[in-house]
Parts: sequence; C-alpha cells; structure tokens
Amino acid sequence: MSEIHQCTVKAHGDPDLTFDVRSGERVLHEMIRGGRHLIDVGCRGGGCGVCRVRVISGEYTTRRMSAKHVTEAEQAEGLALACRLIPSSDVVVELAQQTSIPLT
Repeated sequence: MSEIHQCTVKAHGDPDLTFDVRSGERVLHEMIRGGRHLIDVGCRGGGCGVCRVRVISGEYTTRRMSAKHVTEAEQAEGLALACRLIPSSDVVVELAQQTSIPLT
C-alpha cells in the first residue's frame, strides 16, 4: 500500500486547498487527478514554469527543473515547479509569482 501525503496550497485571496498526493507522485499531477484547480497548469513537464510554487513546510524532492524557470538560488529558497515536486511528507506550498505567461 502506498503512503499518502497531504499537500495544502495557500493562495492569496483564495481559500486553502488540501489534497492527497500518493507516494512518489508529483503535486500538480495529483491535484489534476483529484479534480482540483488552484495551481496554474501549463505543459505539465517542467518546460513552461507556469506552476511555480514556494514550499513553506515539509520534505520533498524534485525532478530536474529548467534553470530558466527555477534557478539554483531559488531552489534553495524553496521554489519549485509543482509538476516536478514530489513530497516525502505532508507539504504546504504557496503560489509563487509567475515568470511566464500562464497558458489557458
């Protein structure tokens, strides 16, 4: 049985959104799978930078992210792309300022 972690998304002006993320899965993909929509969705593969978030608390790893969208310094400050973010505990994230134009 796979472990489940909770991800809470804090958005300025919107209610917090909490959803489950299965062990080894990416935050954005699990949000979409659960029919939730608070983090912007773009290419889903790390190429557009639309799903930038800041991890406020929790343990996680990320798959490779383009330095064009998240620099090493930003990663050290907790910035990540939700489509590349894999929690290893419950996590709390907030929406980060976008560097790219969101896709519709």
